[in-house]
Formats: sequence, structure tokens, C-alpha cells
Amino acid sequence: MTESQAAEEIEEAEAKPALEPAGIEAPTPAKPRKRRRLKVAHPERCIGCLGCMFACSRIHTGQASLQDSAIKVQTQGGIEGDFRIVVCRGCENPPCVRACPAGALERKTDGRVVFHKDLCTACGKCEKACLVGAISIGKEGKPIKCMHCGACVAFCPHGVLTLEEVPA
Repeated sequence: MTESQAAEEIEEAEAKPALEPAGIEAPTPAKPRKRRRLKVAHPERCIGCLGCMFACSRIHTGQASLQDSAIKVQTQGGIEGDFRIVVCRGCENPPCVRACPAGALERKTDGRVVFHKDLCTACGKCEKACLVGAISIGKEGKPIKCMHCGACVAFCPHGVLTLEEVPA
């Protein structure tokens, strides 16, 4: 038997599911459902490169645009000041959902707030209702809200952003 044949046999054996005695598979324990939420873990590390904003808009609109980003990087105190990262906080009782007269923003049972673009009337009430200013109106006149997908995390060179798991 050659080394490559032995390696193939090992890979096949590892790919087969392990069975418990008497051919009964072990039951998988029920895991509590979790959802992901974007967290500004280290705001002091932000250098204002805007990589997160460009990544967000590019992933979701296909174009690099600061206006169409769901995450915002703002300066505090001018050129020598720190940066403030504004992103949806995933509120327990989201005022944006309550403010939307068309039902375009919906809080799911796991805590996510989902935006239904087709229901949106572009009234802007959700933008005004957001307590942290995380909802903005994009080029199309519709709100832009973070989906907590994590695209921005991968493009932050200084580890400012993380995705955390929160109980659903």
C-alpha cells in the first residue's frame, strides 16, 4: 500500500460518522439559538481609515460609497480628536420598529431587526427615532441599517470591531 492510498483510507474513515455501541447514534444536545451582533470593542484603536464603511457599502450595494454604509465613522473634536463609530446596537425594544408606520422594520423573535425594503415608504421616521443615529437614508431615499453580517470586521485593520454572539 502506498502512502497516498493509506492517506485516502484515513480520510474516508474520518469522513464516516461515528456510531455509538449497537449502531445507535448519540443524540445531539440542543444548543440554544444565538444571533450575532456587531460590537465596537476597541474604539480607541480607530484611526478613521473608513475601511469598514467602504466594505459595508461594497458588500451590500456593489459600490464603494460612504453614504450607503450602515456603519458610520465620525470625528469627535476635529482632526486631533478621537473617532466615534456609530452602528446599530440591536435594542431590546427598538424605537425604529415602533416608529415605522408601514411595518418595514420588524423585530424577529431572536432579537434581530429586519428591514423589508419592499414595504418601506421612505418616510424617514425610523431615522429620526433611532436613539444612536445608526439609521441613515441612502441614495435611493430608503433607510440603511446594519444587518450585523460582519463584513466590516474583516476589513478593520486595527481590530476595532468584533461580532459577538448574544442569546436569542
